[in-house]
Amino acid sequence: MTARLELLGITKAYPSVLANDNITLRVEPGEIHAVLGENGAGKSTLMKIVYGITRPDAGSIRWEGREINISSPAQARRLGIGMVFQHFSLFETLTAAENIALALDQPMAPAALATRVREVSQRYGLAIDPQRLVHSMSVGERQRVEIVRCLLQEPRLLIMDEPTSVLTPQAVEKLFETLRQLATAGCSILYISHKLDEIRALCDSATVLRGGKVSGVAKPKQESNDSLARLMLGGALAECRLEPRETGPVRLAVKHLSLTSPDPFGTSLKDINLAVRSGEIIGIAGVSGNGQKELLAALSGEQLLADGNAVLLDGTPVGRLDPARRRHLGLSFVPEERLGRGAVPAMSLAENALLTGASHNTGMTRHGLVQRPVMTAFAARVIERFKVKAAGPQAAAESLSGGNLQKFIVGRETLLEPDVMILAQPTWGVDVGAARLIRQALIDLRNQGVALLVISEELDELFMISDRICVIANGRLSPSRAPQATSIEEIGRWMSGEFADTPTPEHGAHHAAAS
Repeated sequence: MTARLELLGITKAYPSVLANDNITLRVEPGEIHAVLGENGAGKSTLMKIVYGITRPDAGSIRWEGREINISSPAQARRLGIGMVFQHFSLFETLTAAENIALALDQPMAPAALATRVREVSQRYGLAIDPQRLVHSMSVGERQRVEIVRCLLQEPRLLIMDEPTSVLTPQAVEKLFETLRQLATAGCSILYISHKLDEIRALCDSATVLRGGKVSGVAKPKQESNDSLARLMLGGALAECRLEPRETGPVRLAVKHLSLTSPDPFGTSLKDINLAVRSGEIIGIAGVSGNGQKELLAALSGEQLLADGNAVLLDGTPVGRLDPARRRHLGLSFVPEERLGRGAVPAMSLAENALLTGASHNTGMTRHGLVQRPVMTAFAARVIERFKVKAAGPQAAAESLSGGNLQKFIVGRETLLEPDVMILAQPTWGVDVGAARLIRQALIDLRNQGVALLVISEELDELFMISDRICVIANGRLSPSRAPQATSIEEIGRWMSGEFADTPTPEHGAHHAAAS
């Protein structure tokens, strides 16, 4: 059988790294082929070469039996190659339909396009409103726009770079049904994911990259998570351990927080009550777009509140304080959007360390002057401790792979030694080794007495690292449960809002102790 796509000896070097080193890969018609590897292993570079964004330094590409040069994404789309990117390529001031229209090689009337978008999104269980502005969407909703935009092109080879990183389990299963249908119809799929369970459930074969080279090939359904991790990492993957411990006083308290979303497409918060104690991790699950963005804005200080007492840090009302003043009081914050909010793309890692480090007692500023050696040394410590693959403290944030930038941002906030840390999607798009490192760092902070609030759409992650789990749905917060006292099925039901009258003696006990 003639391969749909064949890569032969693909090599690509950048000034500080050899991203792809003599890579060979073959994808058959109708095959779902995984590309596995650590962050920075060369996966995204390889996919950009296939999609015509990047030109290889050496090697050749064969498409359906003939050698070709793919010089642009437009040419790739004409061949029948579509790509869903890990980092979104959407214009925030345009609607979902307008963004999709920009990717179509053949123009379509707006009304017809809106109808088509609704049809495709409903068919694949990825509901989006074509007329909604992208800037008002959560990360998960933007992900749906990217996927639907690609599916509208009816590709013969579909490249998916971390497509499920912020989708719910139900949406993931629906997407898998779609991908299997596409494969049965003859579409080939190149699938990049760090979720080994997904790879084993979905993919027919896998090429594993390590350090820019092919380290092995595998049939995922015949492998275990451990064996795939060993191919990726070169060794076994250690497990995170959450040992029982006594909690301390309440460090972060939210009391009767109601907030009308300033975004007409947002979700208003309704009477949110929450207490996070010293030495505990509370996980919040939920379908993207159910109030997570508004809650994070209220807690971080990006959205000031009419009632200053609605949010308290160590008993101090902070509802009317801006983010910098909350940081002075010991709050640390990791947003879900890495580039733009978590880090300034064009600034160096050292300069990005200064952005939040200046609010803490780090020595990065003295009498209003930046202390560059201190700033650089701090960034170097983050890079070393969190195993960030970068050219050094002076490397631009935008030069890092998504997972390595995430490690840097989490590491930066961790080394600031906060009293309270709030994180959104802490392991979104990172490999299994990096996810384990980040999760263990959060557990270590918890063991040191830090109060942590983790908002994540990774239910397995929340069950792994949380002392208590609750759900946000339609702007309301559910009761909390200890992981051992609930199940993924119950949390899944709560994610649809089915928790109105659920008793929560464990949650009540915490509040009683707090008072």
